[in-house]
Formats: sequence, C-alpha cells, structure tokens
Amino acid sequence: MQVCDILKVKGNALFTVRPETPLLEAVDTMATHDIGSLVVMEEGNLVGLLTFREIILTLRASGGVIGITPIRDVMNSSPLVCAPETDVNVVRRMMLERHARYLPVLNERTLMGVISFYDVAKAVVEEQGFENRMLKAYIRDWPETESG
Repeated sequence: MQVCDILKVKGNALFTVRPETPLLEAVDTMATHDIGSLVVMEEGNLVGLLTFREIILTLRASGGVIGITPIRDVMNSSPLVCAPETDVNVVRRMMLERHARYLPVLNERTLMGVISFYDVAKAVVEEQGFENRMLKAYIRDWPETESG
C-alpha cells in the first residue's frame, strides 16, 4: 500500500495558511474543522507545518497567551514530508522515528495532501483485516486430500 491509496480514501480536504496568519486565527480554523495541523504555504510552496504541538509549546512559553503571534514564528519550518508513491510501511517507520504525527505529501513541489499517524494506522489495520479475511476464506475452502 502506498500513501496515494490513503489519500484516495481520506478525500481531498486540505487546509493551508500563510506564514503571516495570526496564530489565534489558525487555532480557530483547527478547532472549527477538528484538524490537528495546518500546512503553511507561501507563493505556492510549502514553507512549514503548524500542529497542536507547536501551539502547546507557544502557550507554555507565553503563559497561556496566543495573541497575534504570526505562524511563521512558531511553525515547524522543516517538516518531514513524503511522496504519494512512498510505501506505508516506510512512512510508518519515518513517523515513529521522528515523532511526527502529520506528514505533508508532496508530488515534487505540489502539495497533494496531509496524512496523519491515525490515517496510517487505520490503513494498516484495514489492510491486515482484509488479508486475514482472505486467508480464513482460503483455509475454509482448502481441498480435502485422500488419505493414503
């Protein structure tokens, strides 16, 4: 299974913001749409990723005040990314090693979507469930042999 297979199932809803967007506006967008990340784009290029992790760190550093801090000041400016053709097992390993919960998917420089650790786990569980059902069906239909 590849990342593009997850994106097909997930759909094409994608939320982006500009680096100068106030953090409070980003928090409102994330809460309204129940999402855990926003891709930061500038002039058509991915320049960062904002997740709840960066927001929590900002809240801690500022004593609980977000204010009008621009996203540029708090975003992850070098997020881990993958390509649509990347194997899901490779992505799973990448996310675990880097503690990344969200991964922008780029086809060269074009943003195709964002996958979450949840999306990857769900895809793996569904794939394993399908394989288990196929194996059980195969075993049930196993031809009987004549004993000798």
